[in-house]
Amino acid sequence: MQVYLLAMKPTDSVGRGFLPAARRLGLRLTLLTDRPDAYLGHGTDAAVRGPADSAPGEAPEDEVRWDGVEVLRCDVGDARAVIGRISAHRAPDAVFTNSDHLQTQAALAATYFGLPAKDWRAALRTKDKAEMRRHLAASGADTVWSAEIAPDDAVAARLRTLQVPYPCVVKPREGVASEDVFLAEDAAGLARRCEEIRTRRPGAALVVEEYLPGTLYTLETVGDADGLRPLGGFRTLLSPPPHFVERRMTYVPRHPEPVTGTVLSQLRSLGVGLGACHTEFVVHEGRARIIEVNYRAVGDHGDLLLAELLGVPLFERVLELHLGAPLSDGLRPNDGAAARIDYVCAERAGVLSSAPAAVDENAAGLRLAYRPLRPTGERHDLHHTNRDYLGILRTLGPDQPSVDRAADRFLTSHRWEITE
Repeated sequence: MQVYLLAMKPTDSVGRGFLPAARRLGLRLTLLTDRPDAYLGHGTDAAVRGPADSAPGEAPEDEVRWDGVEVLRCDVGDARAVIGRISAHRAPDAVFTNSDHLQTQAALAATYFGLPAKDWRAALRTKDKAEMRRHLAASGADTVWSAEIAPDDAVAARLRTLQVPYPCVVKPREGVASEDVFLAEDAAGLARRCEEIRTRRPGAALVVEEYLPGTLYTLETVGDADGLRPLGGFRTLLSPPPHFVERRMTYVPRHPEPVTGTVLSQLRSLGVGLGACHTEFVVHEGRARIIEVNYRAVGDHGDLLLAELLGVPLFERVLELHLGAPLSDGLRPNDGAAARIDYVCAERAGVLSSAPAAVDENAAGLRLAYRPLRPTGERHDLHHTNRDYLGILRTLGPDQPSVDRAADRFLTSHRWEITE
């Protein structure tokens, strides 16, 4: 069966998750991307240039192979280009993406070819943070004060028209990974942050919304045409304000039923169904309120940890959903396991001069895996996003105290040194 996977830059979710899953299922996978050169030398097998079983008229310079997978150049941000590229190649059995940026395009392409597809309107609503707030309010699911600063709006003039409740949060309308997301305590701080973002992102649309207090959690779901199923979620520890960088996620097999019910109801209101979905929400005084919805599998190795602790081939099951299979009964929360994932963050700009290598440990019922994300000797700026991650530690065991002790022991016994 032929699966087209839309992607931008290489990610571990694809390289370590969906790509090997497609191989195990015996699928023929073609990766469409606007940056094929990014896949050269990235992965377990170096990608190479050359014909990739191309159709007549396709230029070899638009093709590479990545870990044996056919990679074709395509303007994946344009649904028409995606449809044209697929139509001129091989007939598809599924069109899929795990990218935040490409869900609407993949949904439209799958719909065009009559394949199992996410509702493109749900994909758009979840990606566009302003539209998500408007839709939730209009449907009666939840109302959060929010306002949009359009690309052609003058920031200062637009802010003068708003009755902003402080503290508030400002962020790009279609941003990801806490990039340029800030807490603002007052009008002066909000104006300053808006201008900062516009300097880095000229013409970007922004969203200003009320700050929702509470403990941050996630709900991980999978769905088919008949409904959504929760797989549990995570309790998330963030960096200190004004930034919102994830520092740790601890597995929660089951949230309280009223909380899960509220979040699932809001997801259904948005139209979320087919495939994987990663939803961030806060709970304050027992009330759950959505922060944002990422209509894809949880990232930053959270999906790798989830697959491991659930004990089922999660990536395969997600791909099968996009091929029209029903939800597997094996996709259930794991009430008998504890797990956490730690993100080692750079605290300042500079050169990473010393850091541990990759580690895998399996003893006394505990499994620990550390993966470095940045090579030593390279200099990096400080971004206050997941681009500051130096490495990721995944720890899984029979109970939370054992997991916490093992993770803390690893983190305190290793050093990550940054020099100017």
